[in-house]
Amino acid sequence: MSGVVGGVGGVGGVTTPRSRMAALARAELTLFGRSRGSVLTALLVPLALPFTLRSAMTEMDLAEAGLTVGLVLLPASIGFSLLFAVYGTLVAVYTSRREELVLKRLRTGELRDAEIMTGAALPAVATGLAQSLLLVAGCALLLDLPSPRAPHLAVLGLLLGLPLCAALAAATSIVTRTVESAQVTTLPLVLGSMLGSGIAVPLELLPDRVASVCELLPLSPAITLVRGGWTGSLSGYEALGTVATALAWTGVAVFAVRRWFRWEPRR
Repeated sequence: MSGVVGGVGGVGGVTTPRSRMAALARAELTLFGRSRGSVLTALLVPLALPFTLRSAMTEMDLAEAGLTVGLVLLPASIGFSLLFAVYGTLVAVYTSRREELVLKRLRTGELRDAEIMTGAALPAVATGLAQSLLLVAGCALLLDLPSPRAPHLAVLGLLLGLPLCAALAAATSIVTRTVESAQVTTLPLVLGSMLGSGIAVPLELLPDRVASVCELLPLSPAITLVRGGWTGSLSGYEALGTVATALAWTGVAVFAVRRWFRWEPRR
């Protein structure tokens, strides 16, 4: 670990924010590859979990809501990738680097706080993006998914969801003392998103009052925009409201990190 930190801080010559974050991202990717458990959770779980829901989805009355199994599984797959490949992975990353004093050492060099947080998040965010693209291709081939009617909404949902999950991971690490306890501190968002953000059960199938509340959950905007990108059912007003919700949650998470994030272990 100390060698990785030294490699990030020991870049010779003039450096830029981009080069510093790239060096940190490469170091973080190296560390990520050494953890088999992290690799398994980040890479395989999001790819396997959605298809465990397929049998349950065939029993839902999807046609009444204008949906198909593919239109439900695709956003669910991307939701799982955001939750496990990005959010869950980064909570463990930020917590372990803090507990091992890596973050504290990085702050003594040229790296600024925002660069440290962003550079550490880049491998997980890139993994989530690559998985999402792979899942889109897989669902299109295996589930006879039609072409998206509003592809810009699907792209927007993904581009909002990735930084949001990274920011939420940093915020969650504030209350996470150890890597082991991350399995507990991440549960509220993971379970809440799976049950209420349209991953396991589309919001279109929920009662109107319940759906109105669930639309305000952190991951709901990303799932809604991705599904709306394929169905084309989102109006401009609805899309703007969804984007506003995602930006609001991102702002809250960033504020919490700036205000309460700890750069060294609690003693």
